Amino acid sequence: MGQLIITLGRQFGSGGHEIAEKLAQKLGIKMYDRNILDEIANEKNIANHEYDKFDEKPKMKLFTRHVRGHSNSMEEHIANMQFDFIKKQAEEGESFVLVGRCGEHILKDVDGVISIFVLGDKLIKAKRVMQIYCLDEVEAELKMARHDKNRKHYHNYHADSKWGHSTTYDICINSSRLGIDQTAEVLYDYIQKRIEKQNNQ
Repeated sequence: MGQLIITLGRQFGSGGHEIAEKLAQKLGIKMYDRNILDEIANEKNIANHEYDKFDEKPKMKLFTRHVRGHSNSMEEHIANMQFDFIKKQAEEGESFVLVGRCGEHILKDVDGVISIFVLGDKLIKAKRVMQIYCLDEVEAELKMARHDKNRKHYHNYHADSKWGHSTTYDICINSSRLGIDQTAEVLYDYIQKRIEKQNNQ
């Protein structure tokens, strides 16, 4: 198998992150998500918590200024550092699963990238969020709405495609239909068929 890159966008509560972990494990490749900040922090000898709070966050327009093409937005600065890291890993031929971070857009010129979006039913997502974060239903729905709003704004600001729209990705799948494990299996089978097709061309 040559280079394989999977990008995976997700609604909050859909289990997309867990599905990405399962795919990376089954494929025997690395997964990148927030750990990109660990890699960058280590390179720059800076504590990760200095970056973590700005991860996958839309910039605050009220406090953002641009001077000669440079922005004072930490959110934008962190995003661009992550994009540069992702591109570098791809250029070096590494295979990996990338969660979020506009992956399908940032790597659109890389051959063979497979882009996935995981969504879910509101009630099932809310139950998952309630269980994981010990919240009531109202709190869970508010948390879901807040995170998805941030992800949408972040993606649509940095990408030329729309977050969560079917035309943006190779495959969109509702994890509520089959559950986390079976959804990962379906996606793994899809990836294997894509690899077979590419090898036969």
